[in-house]
Amino acid sequence: MLQPGTVLRERYKIIESVKSGGMGAVYEAEDLRLEGRRCAIKEILLDPSMDETARTQAQEQFHREASILARLDHPNLPKVSDYFSESDQDFLVMDFVPGRDLKEIMDEARRAGRFLQERDVLNWATQLCDSLEYLHTQESPVVHRDIKPSNIKLTPDGRIKLVDFGLVKLLASGDDRTITVLQGRGTVAYTPLEQYGGEVGHTDVRSDIYSLGATFYHLLTNQPPVDAKQRFLHPEALTAPIELNPQISPCVEKAILHALAMHPTERPPRVAAFKTELLGQETQQPAAAPVGRPAWRKAFVTNRLLALACGVLFALACLVTLLSPPLPQPTVTPTPRPTVTLVSPAPTP
Repeated sequence: MLQPGTVLRERYKIIESVKSGGMGAVYEAEDLRLEGRRCAIKEILLDPSMDETARTQAQEQFHREASILARLDHPNLPKVSDYFSESDQDFLVMDFVPGRDLKEIMDEARRAGRFLQERDVLNWATQLCDSLEYLHTQESPVVHRDIKPSNIKLTPDGRIKLVDFGLVKLLASGDDRTITVLQGRGTVAYTPLEQYGGEVGHTDVRSDIYSLGATFYHLLTNQPPVDAKQRFLHPEALTAPIELNPQISPCVEKAILHALAMHPTERPPRVAAFKTELLGQETQQPAAAPVGRPAWRKAFVTNRLLALACGVLFALACLVTLLSPPLPQPTVTPTPRPTVTLVSPAPTP
C-alpha cells in the first residue's frame, strides 16, 4: 500500500487509499502540476510468481490497453489522463469522481427497511447502458468484465460514472474473441459462467450484459443473485426478483432475467437491446404488419378509428332516411286539350 504523501512520477501526491483488493488499489491523489486538480490512481499489482519475460509482456500489454483507454471520452466514464510504470508496478491515472457508489446507497436503503425506487434505478440504468454501448462500439470494442454496484458512482449532480477499469478487456476488431486482459476475474455474484474460464474462457459484450442484469437484480431486491456456478448445478436456485420485491414492474423483471440467462446466446445481443427491454420501450412501438398483408388492409388498420367513425355516420344517415315519413306528392290537374276540327274542302263542280 502506498502511504499518504508518496509522490509518483514527481507529479502525483497520494492523499489516501480509496479501496484495495488482491489485484491492486485505488488512491485519491493531488496533481502537483495542475494546481487544485484531484485524480484517482489505479495501481495494478502483477503476479509475483511471473518470471522476467512474463512480467515484461504484461507491462507491454498494460501500456497498449491504457493507450486505448486514454482515447475514450464519454460523460459517464472517468477520463483516463495518464499511465506509467514505476517500481515494477503499473499505474492508471483518471479523473477523481466524487460521490457515493450505488452499493453504499443500496445498503443504506436496506438498513432502513426499504427498496430503492425503480424509477431511480432505471434512470441510472439508462446512463450506465449508454456508457457501455459506447465502450462496446469502439473500433476495438472494450468489455469491462467487473460491473457491480460498488464500481458505479453517483455524483452530487446526479450523474452515473462507471469508475473501475481494472478488469477491462479489448476485443480484436473484426473478431468476437477477447485478446487481452488487464487483471482479475470479476466478482462472483456478477460474473457469467463463461468468464470463469480465464484466458481460455469466451467473453464478449454479452458477458457485460450478464453483469448488468446481476447489478440491477441486486439494486432492486437488496440481494445479490445466486452465482452462475451454483445455478449451473441447481437451475432453480435463482429467486425471481418480483418475489423479493413485489413493486418491480413485470417488464423490468423480464429484462433482468433475460440478461441473466446462463448461455450467452440466450441473452440480449447488445446493450441497446437490453436497455429497450428494461425500459419497456418495445410496448410503445406500433405492431408491424404481417408479411404479405395487402397495402389497403395495412392502411385500414392504421386508420381504423377514422374508418369506424365514417361507418357510424353512414349507418346513422341510412337510419334517418328509413325512419323519415314520405314527402306528400303534389296534386296535378290535367290541362284540357283543345278540340281540333278538320274541315274537308268542298268538292269542285
